[in-house]
Amino acid sequence: MRIALLCLLAGAALASLPPRAAALDTAARALLLVDMQTGAVLLEKDAETPLPPASMSKLMTLYMVFEAVASGRFSLDDRLRVSEKAAAMGGSKMFVRAGERVRVIDLIRGIIVQSGNDACVVVAEGLAGSEEAFAAAMTERGREIGLSNSTFTNSTGWPHPGQRMTARDLVLLSTRLIQEFPQYYPYFAETEFTWDNITQNNRNPLLTIDIGVDGLKTGHTEEAGYGLVASALRNERRVVLMITGLDTKRQRAEESERLIEWAFREFRNAELFSAGERVADAEVWLGETAHVPLVTASDVSVTLPFDATAPSRMRAVYDGPIEAPIEEGAQIASLVIETEGLPPVTVPLLAGRTVARGGYVTRVQAAASTLLDRLAAQF
Repeated sequence: MRIALLCLLAGAALASLPPRAAALDTAARALLLVDMQTGAVLLEKDAETPLPPASMSKLMTLYMVFEAVASGRFSLDDRLRVSEKAAAMGGSKMFVRAGERVRVIDLIRGIIVQSGNDACVVVAEGLAGSEEAFAAAMTERGREIGLSNSTFTNSTGWPHPGQRMTARDLVLLSTRLIQEFPQYYPYFAETEFTWDNITQNNRNPLLTIDIGVDGLKTGHTEEAGYGLVASALRNERRVVLMITGLDTKRQRAEESERLIEWAFREFRNAELFSAGERVADAEVWLGETAHVPLVTASDVSVTLPFDATAPSRMRAVYDGPIEAPIEEGAQIASLVIETEGLPPVTVPLLAGRTVARGGYVTRVQAAASTLLDRLAAQF
């Protein structure tokens, strides 16, 4: 494996190690706080532990509904019938009535704002025939989109030993909802919703304070404690937080606010490279040229502690020399960006040009070079 230090090959001026952001203690059972643009993990605790997600698992129910609408399976104005089972659901409710037919858009708002267990069962039965079949489809689809440690036995988050999600899976799911369904994401910012003359407030405590939060979902059961998945946007920078296992609503609100404020205060984003920019060269074996430029596949930004001017280190890593022929645009290396106090970030690097296989002279020279290297190693 070859490593190219970008301070030499790309002219990047690397500063001395930047100051490490102050570590935080938290009473949460688990949490994950990430910068959505760069993917940087700002803070985590037991992020890979499957835990009861409570109503936060309704985000997967919503993801399934949004996909069904986007595919044309049904429209927001289609009406779904309310079964006896749905109407009889306990816990938080939209208060739909058995036998009535409710528009999909109203059910969506009932799930997001009112956390309606009854609304979840209506859409589950409408999509899969039964809640059990829908939960199995949730688990299968979750695996397909990267929720590797999530399993579902119902559409609501109702307590069950098989209903489990990790903090990392919930942050990934929230990110996908924001990125893939921007047309529906504004529903998460609604502070109240009225159905059948019953007005209920959104349970997300951060929507009514001025810190940039515009979604997503709370959760609470006796087993899970109080939890929240929240996203906040300031100056085109978005962070996503999942926190769970807190003792009270007040503790959930205060701890979530504190962590989001900390994320914006202690970190900033900086652009390192533009899409297609050359950042290093890789050695080529048996090619018409000895090197191939490595370029970025897209714009590359990095999250830094607020007072830092650059990452601690950047490396282009590849298995090489890379044997020709090489096609322009092929992914042949990775850019590893290291910042003190944060996990490394890895982004793909592409071949910046096509390198054809060399002719007879090139192969003879390569063979001679290999022979000389072997002989030198013996002495």
